[in-house]
Amino acid sequence: MSGYSEAAALQALGQVADPLSDRDIVSAGHLSDLTFAEGRLRVILALPPETTQEQGLALRDASEAALKELPGVPEVAVLLTTHKPAPTVKQSATQSRRADRNPHPNKRPDGYQGDAKVARTIAVSSAKGGVGKSTVTVGLARALASKGLRIGVLDADVHGPSVPTLFGLSGRLESRMVQDRRLIGPAEADGVKIVSIGLLTGSEDPVVWRGPMVQGAIARMLWDTDWGELDLLLIDMPPGTGDPQLGLAQDVEPDGAVIVTTPQDLALLDARKGVGMFGKVDIPVLGWIENMALFICPDCGSKHRIFGDGTLDLDVPKLGSLPLSLEMRDARIEFEASADALIAALP
Repeated sequence: MSGYSEAAALQALGQVADPLSDRDIVSAGHLSDLTFAEGRLRVILALPPETTQEQGLALRDASEAALKELPGVPEVAVLLTTHKPAPTVKQSATQSRRADRNPHPNKRPDGYQGDAKVARTIAVSSAKGGVGKSTVTVGLARALASKGLRIGVLDADVHGPSVPTLFGLSGRLESRMVQDRRLIGPAEADGVKIVSIGLLTGSEDPVVWRGPMVQGAIARMLWDTDWGELDLLLIDMPPGTGDPQLGLAQDVEPDGAVIVTTPQDLALLDARKGVGMFGKVDIPVLGWIENMALFICPDCGSKHRIFGDGTLDLDVPKLGSLPLSLEMRDARIEFEASADALIAALP
């Protein structure tokens, strides 16, 4: 059997008529993405706002039917997108200032919002990779849940989604209808609700996206997940302080942020940049957590500050210090003090 041909796929889509014009969907400019990988052909159609739901579904079905006839394409997925105005919501002065700094904010979808019953959202950020931000996020979530709080974790580290591994999760998430919308059903482990790109695309599949795509995908994971009633949602932020992180902070508008760093000078320098980034978008930094503060020798139990004894030197409270030890991987008691400090610092 012959293999996949992009030219053949384009020709097949060129036979699907656009209901809003006398052209096909390709010449009408509706084809936003065409990707073939591991036997799966994915198509994204960007439809104009005036397209009705019936027209959109008909285009999707017609496109899938045309592509399934192609040789070498065992699986086809056609996704629909459109640019609709956001629901009218009165903005606070702070939100207006954030919008001024974010000229291209993502728009909330119409209908029921998946995060409508989330009381508070906290961004956990490191500004630098490799300092254990995801480990701290998961440890805090478990400790908070053990105190009886309803906790969720959104793994926003799209390029390195490690939260599923830390919770021992695998497989893919399923969707379900909630009121008028189809939403993602989060996974659950240790009393925590979890959503990660690793549970949507597969843990072995690389995500090769540019900044705006990352920003948009994370915002939609927040809005399009059926979180239910949560006291606190922790967002494991992607490392860095660039445009994707700034835009994401403005789209999601968390109630506060927690900075994770090691005591190394380079890590502390980036952590200070992270504090400055959140300040620029009017998001309060509730505190910082020092990870890998001490190395505990597994043989003799002696403690060594192998990464130094630096500090942020900023007017930000310290929520706790966590050791570098073998027991740290499974123990929750190490996070109890930091969880209590975070609860006390909540706005």
